[in-house]
Amino acid sequence: MQTNLPDFNRSFLPILSAACEKYADDECLRFNGTAYSYAEVGGLSDRIAAQLQAEGFVPGMKGAVYSLNSAISFISTLGILKAGGIWIPINPRNSSGDNVKILQQFGCEAIFFQQAFVDPVTEFAASTSSPLTRVCLDSPAAGSPFLEAWMSGAAAQPRPVSPAPTDLMTIPLTGGTTGLPKGVMLSHRNFCALEYATRLMYDGRRPVVLCAAPMTHVGGRIALCGMSSGARYVIMEQVDPQQILHTIEAEGITDFFLPPTGIYALLDQPNVGDIDYSSLHSVSYGSAPISTGRLVEAIETFGPVMRGGFGQTECPMFIARLHPREHFTDNNPDNPIHPTRLKSVGRETPISTLAIVDENAHPLPAGSKGEIAVQGPMVSEGYYNNPEETAKIRVNGWHLTGDIGYMDDEGYLYVVDRKKDMIITGGFNVYSTEVEQALMRIHGVQLAVVIGVPDAKWGEAVAAYVQLEAGCSLSAADIMQTAKDDIGGVKAPKQVHFVAELPRTAVGKIDKKQLRATAWEGQERSI
Repeated sequence: MQTNLPDFNRSFLPILSAACEKYADDECLRFNGTAYSYAEVGGLSDRIAAQLQAEGFVPGMKGAVYSLNSAISFISTLGILKAGGIWIPINPRNSSGDNVKILQQFGCEAIFFQQAFVDPVTEFAASTSSPLTRVCLDSPAAGSPFLEAWMSGAAAQPRPVSPAPTDLMTIPLTGGTTGLPKGVMLSHRNFCALEYATRLMYDGRRPVVLCAAPMTHVGGRIALCGMSSGARYVIMEQVDPQQILHTIEAEGITDFFLPPTGIYALLDQPNVGDIDYSSLHSVSYGSAPISTGRLVEAIETFGPVMRGGFGQTECPMFIARLHPREHFTDNNPDNPIHPTRLKSVGRETPISTLAIVDENAHPLPAGSKGEIAVQGPMVSEGYYNNPEETAKIRVNGWHLTGDIGYMDDEGYLYVVDRKKDMIITGGFNVYSTEVEQALMRIHGVQLAVVIGVPDAKWGEAVAAYVQLEAGCSLSAADIMQTAKDDIGGVKAPKQVHFVAELPRTAVGKIDKKQLRATAWEGQERSI
């Protein structure tokens, strides 16, 4: 981490206001053919904030947005923040019951929602005795006013608010596959640091950013932190591979983020080779391990623009970054692709300090495997109303990520696995991601997930759940032998189960918890 960082101990709100003033006449958002200038975004969000305040919303209250991606849902988020509120992002892909529980857990005092989600919003409203502002973003719904009518008499400016650096801006939920989701406290100072790193990443460019990934997650944080760079955001309601390809060319997209599954979906489109990608500057991937073979395919398709990275809800976006040029030998896109670098998530960023630590959170030498730890101003304030869980991830001044990895002599970080995903088989530690990467190097394997399953002899056996590409006739024996030749008999799977689809969580991650629950049903222990 750089030692000459600016002071991030301030409110994030002046950054948003300054962006709307500096780029007032420039386009900020585009959604379904409708464009909003920075001045319009600033004005609309100011009026939303003012009307919230008129209805008794005060700093520190919680405002939820329950919507698919849209321009007005993002503007409503800004309005909550400008009123001094804490944004509660609600994932519309969760079950309605889960989202009602989340709204109850946080005691939201205001909620902006699409008409499609009126039923869970109504259920939540009926369960709370506290005053609740309900506003429908796209039409009047079940007694909730339509946004335009609701703010028709709003003041042009909200009352000024001055959040402290440690005051919360948002409480996103962890999207892990183990345990119940926890609320993560991200503060104004966290976002000031994220904005600084984002501005450095754009390096003076005015990016044209495609927002297709859910804005309730990384996509929303990207949008908030890029406004100071004068970004133009082209928002899609959800990931649609054909629409993404069309939009890249039609809108001159320079930057976008997708998880690996989204990248794969683009590469699998029959017309992927017919699109003009010359505008692209950076295609960021992360949130899950990417197949090195498909990453090579992406580089060959989109150009030398792939940007790797590592972050988590508790420490967003900038734990590590792999610059597009670092995918190549000698960091030169004119050279061949680096033979091992594609497996790395990158190096420290301007706002992070990394270490690999032992069980007591003491740093280990280069090359050692251990838990990935990080320090930096983007590290969250902890888990909401959960000091016990917070204490577990904050030891000796480090934030413990729960991921296992190692760093090489050049400082490149390699994520081996989630700490909880380690398989102990016959006394040997096997990290499932390493096995998964080996399986996905096998021609014909589309997706592979590895867990430990009960075994009378070994305690746990390495088991693979495999989706094959269409028309592939690989057998289980073929896969096990190829993996054995690649990574050795201890790590190679002892079982291969072919599946048409793998279970996923509400945020789209492979749900290993569900696979484990089935495999260990009836056992005295679980892993």
